[in-house]
Amino acid sequence: MAQSLELLLIQFLMPDNDARRQAEDQIKRLAKDPLVVPALVQHLRTAKTPNVRQLAAVLLRKRITGHWAKLSPQTKQEVKQSLIESITVENSPPVRRASANVVSVVAKYAVPAGEWPDLLGFLFQCSQSVQEDHREVALILFSSLTETIGNTFRPYFADLKALLLKCMQDENSSRVRVAALKAVGSFLEFASDGDDVVKFRDFVPSILDLSRKCLASGEEDVAILAFEIFDELIESPATLLGDSVKSIVQFALEVSCNQTLEISTRHQAIQIVSWLAKYKNNILKKHKLVVPILQVMCPLLAESADRDEDDDDDLATDRAAAEVIDTLAMNLPKHVFPTVFEFSSMYGQSPDLKFREAAVTALGVISEGCFDLMKEKLEPVLNIVLGGLRDPEKMVRGGSSFALGQFAEHLQPEILSHYQSFLPCVLNAIEDSSVDVKEKSYYALAAFCENMGEEIVAYLDPLMGKLMAALENSPRNLQETCMSAIGSVAAAAEQAFNPYAGRVLETMKFFMVLTNDEDLRARARATELVGIVAMSVGKQGMEPILPAFIDAAIAGYGLEFSELREYTHGFFSNVAEILDDTFAQYLPRVMPLVFASCNLDDGSAVNIDESDEDVNDFGGVSSDDEAHDEPRIRNISVRTGVLDEKAAATQALGLFALHTKSSFAPYLEESLKIMDKHSGYFHEDVRLQAITGLKHILAAAHAIVQTHNDGSGKANEILVMNIYIKTMADDDDKEVVAQACLSIADIMKDYGYAAIQNYLSPLVDATLLLLTEKAACQQEEDESDDDDDVGHDEILMDAVSDLLPAFAKCMGSHFEPVFAKLFEPLMKFAKARRSDQDRTMVVASLAEVAQDMGAPISAYVDRIMPLVLKELGSTHATNKRNAAFCVGELCKNGGETALKYFGDVLRGLNPLFGDSETDLAVRDNAAGATARMILVHPDLVPLNQVLPVLLRGLPLKEDQEESMAVYSCIYSLVLASNPQIIPHVPDLVRIFGQVVESPVEKGEVKAIVGRTFSHLMSVYGDQLHPFISVLPPSQANTLATFASTG
Repeated sequence: MAQSLELLLIQFLMPDNDARRQAEDQIKRLAKDPLVVPALVQHLRTAKTPNVRQLAAVLLRKRITGHWAKLSPQTKQEVKQSLIESITVENSPPVRRASANVVSVVAKYAVPAGEWPDLLGFLFQCSQSVQEDHREVALILFSSLTETIGNTFRPYFADLKALLLKCMQDENSSRVRVAALKAVGSFLEFASDGDDVVKFRDFVPSILDLSRKCLASGEEDVAILAFEIFDELIESPATLLGDSVKSIVQFALEVSCNQTLEISTRHQAIQIVSWLAKYKNNILKKHKLVVPILQVMCPLLAESADRDEDDDDDLATDRAAAEVIDTLAMNLPKHVFPTVFEFSSMYGQSPDLKFREAAVTALGVISEGCFDLMKEKLEPVLNIVLGGLRDPEKMVRGGSSFALGQFAEHLQPEILSHYQSFLPCVLNAIEDSSVDVKEKSYYALAAFCENMGEEIVAYLDPLMGKLMAALENSPRNLQETCMSAIGSVAAAAEQAFNPYAGRVLETMKFFMVLTNDEDLRARARATELVGIVAMSVGKQGMEPILPAFIDAAIAGYGLEFSELREYTHGFFSNVAEILDDTFAQYLPRVMPLVFASCNLDDGSAVNIDESDEDVNDFGGVSSDDEAHDEPRIRNISVRTGVLDEKAAATQALGLFALHTKSSFAPYLEESLKIMDKHSGYFHEDVRLQAITGLKHILAAAHAIVQTHNDGSGKANEILVMNIYIKTMADDDDKEVVAQACLSIADIMKDYGYAAIQNYLSPLVDATLLLLTEKAACQQEEDESDDDDDVGHDEILMDAVSDLLPAFAKCMGSHFEPVFAKLFEPLMKFAKARRSDQDRTMVVASLAEVAQDMGAPISAYVDRIMPLVLKELGSTHATNKRNAAFCVGELCKNGGETALKYFGDVLRGLNPLFGDSETDLAVRDNAAGATARMILVHPDLVPLNQVLPVLLRGLPLKEDQEESMAVYSCIYSLVLASNPQIIPHVPDLVRIFGQVVESPVEKGEVKAIVGRTFSHLMSVYGDQLHPFISVLPPSQANTLATFASTG
């Protein structure tokens, strides 16, 4: 075999393709025989040309796995000896490396079986050889052996560490230094134990020194390898960076801003900083590295204009820098905003247009993370960006329009108060000569208008004039963004949009019948827009013209375009909302579409290739890829369009159930199966819609049980509640968990204690888990030892804190044993070092618990009252409003324990009635608190001083939830003929006249006012006529009507 194999190896290396294929076929046949191993070993050692020896090594590596166990001990020994000789004697570096790869594969089987006990000793000896080639190949082998027999090295880690450190400082060979660096990387990838990994911290100085030398000599690939090692260190769960993070960041920043280096090298350096910002941001804060990073990253935003059209956007320096800035802003906003604002202020008027663009772009990039801080400085921030929108250079205008879009999305609602400066600028920008500026301005306009209220009405004519003109005369891509802007205008204007709806809907008919591939995105936007306009027009205006649009939407679903199907589901969701139960007529046509999208294969597949043949030009013979003795992952992909479609369909499913209720019966079982499956889906967008929709499915199930006397109601409830409880504890996405909490709170409010009584214990456990921040979604890696770091997701904790009032509402005083478990974990968020938002979250939750749990709150008054009294003096209106509500409920239900606080409470409430308090809701809640105190203990309230102040604030201006407490208090004083209320009868008549005619006051409030007035009439009769006569006639008549019915 040896002779024939030699000829075949030579023939395989010939340039003639036919000869190569013949040789390949015969080599494959011979390779099935175990004797091919000694034959290949012979040619590895004796073939005259290096390329034949290398090919023999490559083939040996691929085939020895299947034949090793069949070889005799003598043959095995000869193979091992020959491989060692090849490594130490071979002159050709490629052959040595190929032989080293064979050693790695043989060692995988021989070392664990005790068949190669002297291998490691040989490698240590070889690594200290005077010959450079020997040292290099030993290090190469150390690298490759970690993949096959890594565990064997564990007892020798200390020796290996010393060896690798020495070799990385080898003064005589850059090849040895680089091989040592690669070995460090291999061992780091293998090491999973924290104690092992932390030892690699000592390598950082040597890695940095080597990298700088290699960069100086043009060996950038070595620096990239170093960054890959740092990447492993950063991602490791072990706390191993320590002080070395400073030198790593310094080196990464040096490389990031060195424009003489390849863009891929710089990108790798920026990526290291990005990973640190994402996963180790508290270390950056601890070592005061955030500002130095920003001082490099912000100027890198100015490299945007240097890109050629052919450059890879994924490697663009400005994009990578923006990612770092954004990540830091999301995680450390207080440390980011001052530096970025200073940069933008400094360069907003720079003579360099690139820096002017960078100045406005930076503000847009940080707006999501630094929203709170930017809201406080919104005017100067907005002035910089609006100035950029007037810049003569389109690049700067483009950056400004991008920033305005980000502001409109993330700085709500404060940005809306600047509509008088924002809207005119954006209206000009949508007529810009630059298509890029136009497109971004449409986005900014859409994001801004979406949240506007009646303020938009004054701008409707110019807005719709320009948008409709653009819609009819622009290319497709601008038409799409224009439709999005029109949708936002319609949503904000509501019924005021009606005069423009007809023209918009007529225009959409054209778009909703387009079928060319390049037009389908515009058709999708048109379908979405019709649904939004339908919400503004309402049922009466839309129902007669809906059939044509419904037919077009269903026809569009069949065009196999995922984005169009996504918007089709959104369209039908809106139609279901305006038609409510009459949407049931369309269920037979739309439910198959929803089910089809929900059950789509989303393409998130992992394909395992277990074949033994390599499909490439070498037919599996000469490839030096990894051996195929292990299955490998070949492809992981997610088709995002399908994911969005699936999320939209899941949302539609829930809304159809909500609006059609008992008519949804034929689809209930399948829908529950889908929601169950999607609640555990891999992507949080789909899980979120499933968790939201489950509540609606449960509502439909309840309606079906009542209508059809269906016995499956209990099983449906069990499924839904178990999903919610599991989500609270186990889901890793905070928004999904927050929605689960809100849904459970809604279920308790809608169905009462009966809905949770069988799940109370696990539900309380899950709530406690979240309050103690031990749920899966709260397990974030944190290397900081900074005890003052109290960051958490406010949306999540607001939702969790809403559960306590929901429990109290449905359990009443029986909630107390549960509240006892949750109280201390909740109070942790009210500590002085916590944010204002945290403290008011706690106070709001406690207020509602006190309201609905009743008397048992008395046991907690002494713990709660000091906090709430302090909050009455807050500088934030929300904090004061919630505190006023809370003190009122504590005084009302706190029993004897609360009495000693009445004086302090009244002193704390008094400033809230003063002229300096501009927030109307704060005043209303102060009135409600005072009224509750008078209701329970009028003798403890100095009515002669308090009543004039209370009545001056009536009627309530904003928070009508306080009305019952206030007017019940007045009713009780009048009914008791309290002498302190008598002088104020004229004021009462004036107040009552306004209340009974108010469109925002509830009927029960007007009824109690009517009863109070009726009592006054019965006592004072004609004496009231002078006060009634000064009322507007409509108020006097309405008051008389309520009095007669009261």
